[in-house]
Amino acid sequence: MRADRLVAIVLLLQVHGQMTAASLAEQLEASERTVRRDLEALCVAGVPLYSQRGRGGGWSLLQGNRIDLSGLVAEEAQALFLACQLGTVFLDDGTRPGLVAARRKILAALPEPFRDQVQQTGASVLVDQTGWGALPSSDTARPAAPDGTAHLPGLRAAIAAGVQIEIDYQARGAEMQTRRAHPLGLICNRGVWYLLAHTDHGQRTFRVSRIHAMVATTEPAERPGDFDLARAWHDAKGDLRSQAPARLEVLASMTPKEFDRLQVLPAGWRPMSELARSEDGSVTAMFSFPDEPSATRALAGMDVVVLSPQSVRAGLAAVGQRLLDRHATR
Repeated sequence: MRADRLVAIVLLLQVHGQMTAASLAEQLEASERTVRRDLEALCVAGVPLYSQRGRGGGWSLLQGNRIDLSGLVAEEAQALFLACQLGTVFLDDGTRPGLVAARRKILAALPEPFRDQVQQTGASVLVDQTGWGALPSSDTARPAAPDGTAHLPGLRAAIAAGVQIEIDYQARGAEMQTRRAHPLGLICNRGVWYLLAHTDHGQRTFRVSRIHAMVATTEPAERPGDFDLARAWHDAKGDLRSQAPARLEVLASMTPKEFDRLQVLPAGWRPMSELARSEDGSVTAMFSFPDEPSATRALAGMDVVVLSPQSVRAGLAAVGQRLLDRHATR
C-alpha cells in the first residue's frame, strides 16, 4: 500500500502543482504524519521535491518532472478512464478502492491536452446500481449483462463533440420512429444503458438497446449550463416510476427469520417495508406485486400469513385446496 501512496503523492503534485502535507493527507485518506514520512522517503529516493515554508507554502515537484503517458492518444485515454469508472461496479468492496486509485493516477498522469477531454467523458457517463423501486420486474439482485451497446461509441462521440443526433428508435410496444435529439449523457443502470437527451417534447430517456440506427449531425446540441447528469437521471427515474402501472400491496405477517430470508430475494419480490414487530417477535410487512396472480404465485412458496387483501387470501386458499385434493391419500 505504501508504494501506491508514494506514486499517488507524485501524481497529485503533478496535477495541483503545490500542496500542503495536510491536503495530501486528506486526498489520500492517511494521517498527516504518514504523508510527511512519505515525502521524506521520496526526497531520500531522489525524487525532485522541494518544500516552501510559511503561509501559502507547501510541497512541489521541480518543474518539468512528471510521469509521462504521452504515448496515449485521446481515444485510448478516454477508453482507459471510462473502463476504470465502469469497472468499479463489478468489484467487491476490498478491490474497488484500488481501481478508484488507479483512475486518479491515470487522470493525473495524462498529458494536458487530453485531461479535459477525459474529464468531460467521465462527467457524461453515470453508473447507477440502484433499483427501480416500484417498477415491476426491473429490479435484479445483481448487475445484468450489458445489452445493446453497439451505438455507445457513436453516442459518446456525439456528446463529446456537442452535436445533435438523429436516431431510429422503437419504444416497447410502439412503431419505429426517427427522432432528433440533443444528447446529454449516458447512464449504465445495472448493465442496461440509457441515453438522456433533450427533444422537442422535453427531456427524454432512451434505452440504448432500442436504438436501431444513429447518425451524428453537424448542428450544435443545446446543453443547459447548470446541467447535472446525476440529478437529471434521478428525476427521470422518478418520472418513470410515477408512470408505472399501479401495483398491488399485500399485508402479511411472518417470523423474523423468514423476514430476514426474504431480504436477499430480488427487490421486486421482497417486503417493501417493515411496518411493525409484535411482542412475540413476528413481523408485519408490506409486499408489492404487479397483480393478484403474481402475488398468489409468489406467496404460495413463502412462510407468511397474508392479512390483506381478501382476494389474495382466497387465491392462496384455493392453491392449498388444489394441493390437498391432488395429494390426499385415497
